[in-house]
Amino acid sequence: METEAAWIKQIQKQSSESAANALVRYYYKEMYSYVYRQTTNQQLSMDLTQDIFIHMLQAIGRYDGRKGSFRSWLYKLATNRIVDYYRSRYYRYDQRTTAMDAEFAEDEDFTLEIEQKEQIEAVLQLVNEMDAAAQHIFRLKFFAEYTFADIAPLLHMPESTVKTKYYTMLRKLKYGLGDDHDEKR
Repeated sequence: METEAAWIKQIQKQSSESAANALVRYYYKEMYSYVYRQTTNQQLSMDLTQDIFIHMLQAIGRYDGRKGSFRSWLYKLATNRIVDYYRSRYYRYDQRTTAMDAEFAEDEDFTLEIEQKEQIEAVLQLVNEMDAAAQHIFRLKFFAEYTFADIAPLLHMPESTVKTKYYTMLRKLKYGLGDDHDEKR
């Protein structure tokens, strides 16, 4: 994209605020959506998306377009930020307080919303326990809807390795979620 390349150059060489604003505006909805699908929390998604763009602007001087597209680089930054969040103390604290709040909820719609969120969180908890490469592959494939061909160069892996890791991860997720369901019966 010609305009994107111009914005990046202006930011790198002149610290152009208008180019930075244009670049953030261009990618904001896409990045927010990517984050929201993994957190299901509007305020948290807005905060993480802001963090992603702050980090992007701090690191844009190191971006090299010859190594891959800017969009792929931005998704990699976003994925790293999301992984960091799920490993953080704040996440563990938030999980405990959300569980306590849910105990006192009486509204049926709210209960259904919590159940759906808990299912997503169960999957993400299993994903967060896997190695970083597998997490990247899963998040890019599942939440960003990248193809295996898109993911392979981004992670510097052969496409066949990406596919193998993804399908191995899906089997582990299916097994892990199956164990949870068996315990609840």
